[in-house]
Amino acid sequence: MRLNLKVRLSLKLALFLFLIFSPLAVAVAQPEIIKTSFGKTADGQSVDIYTLTNRRGMTVKITNYGGIVVSLTAPDRNRKFADVALGYNDLESYMNPPFPYFGAIIGRYGNRIAKGRFTLNGVEYKLAQNNGENHLHGGIKGFDKMVWTVRQVRTTPAGPAIFLTYVSKDGEESYPGNLTVNVVYTLTEKNELKIDYTATTDKDTITNLTHHSYFNLAGEGSGDILGHRLVLKANRFVATDENAIPTGELRNVAGTPFDFRTANAIGARINQETDEQIKYGKGYDHTWVINGPAGKLRQAAVVHEPTTGRVMEVWTTEPGVQFYTGNYLDGTITGKSAKPYPRRSGFCLETQHYPDSPNRPEFPTTTLRKGATYRSTTIYRFSARR
Repeated sequence: MRLNLKVRLSLKLALFLFLIFSPLAVAVAQPEIIKTSFGKTADGQSVDIYTLTNRRGMTVKITNYGGIVVSLTAPDRNRKFADVALGYNDLESYMNPPFPYFGAIIGRYGNRIAKGRFTLNGVEYKLAQNNGENHLHGGIKGFDKMVWTVRQVRTTPAGPAIFLTYVSKDGEESYPGNLTVNVVYTLTEKNELKIDYTATTDKDTITNLTHHSYFNLAGEGSGDILGHRLVLKANRFVATDENAIPTGELRNVAGTPFDFRTANAIGARINQETDEQIKYGKGYDHTWVINGPAGKLRQAAVVHEPTTGRVMEVWTTEPGVQFYTGNYLDGTITGKSAKPYPRRSGFCLETQHYPDSPNRPEFPTTTLRKGATYRSTTIYRFSARR
């Protein structure tokens, strides 16, 4: 049935008003990618920063040093954008200690390996012990400190994207095999930062890649994240000892401060040190076992910041997510807004396999065989509630 002229004009007016006034309205600008210099490393390698903008006006800034997300803007309930990712304005700060891993790609192995040792195919490999007696986030010079090759930047059907590659040579940080890693960051028109990882090796090795942005949905530099409300789609978490190494127990969250199956403020139980796991982590610094089959993209977490209305969903194919509440930030780091980052001023939701999996055969395997391909996808999706 054909609509009369008056009805059609009314519909067009309604659509126009929606585009102008709706908090979900899209910007009319075309997606774009802008490349600028970000400086040079100590050994003279040039580093660039790429600003990706989608049609809705959301932006993400990514540098090929460590594949770091330097900035990520998201709209609040009033369509006001703010940078919600902690970090620095300059390359030098990322290259020098302390190393909180702001926004970086982590590898070869995200999280900890007990005593810096694992055995594969009957051979014991000894890694750097850079976290007490344990190995953390790939060692002394992990993927977060490497200059990645930018293979391509282009606007895909989903949105603007940057394609990064790094070849980790056999023996680098004492890991076996030449490992070729590809990471694609896409800023979609759904206001998502989508991260696709693939990796191949010429020798059996272990691989556990993750992304390490610290988020504050009220805006970086705006204080602590204790009032954010969190849902974790997980019935169990990985219990650890006092050194953050798994005991092997996948503990039920019921009746513990680790139960985020329904929305709860991050700060509601974070200081409940009568719970040994809270005491060990100095708050939350644990891996949750995501409900549903690993390998399938599913929702892992939802975070809501009540004062701005901003919401971040996390979707992943990984079996676990490390929830970390910035317990070791202490105010000595000054961020992009020239404000210090005090304790618990950012949270991380690092999708990954479980810590120390190479030494825990009962955990999902992190072994990557020669001829096989490692694949993983994680999506950080942003929206706002009234």
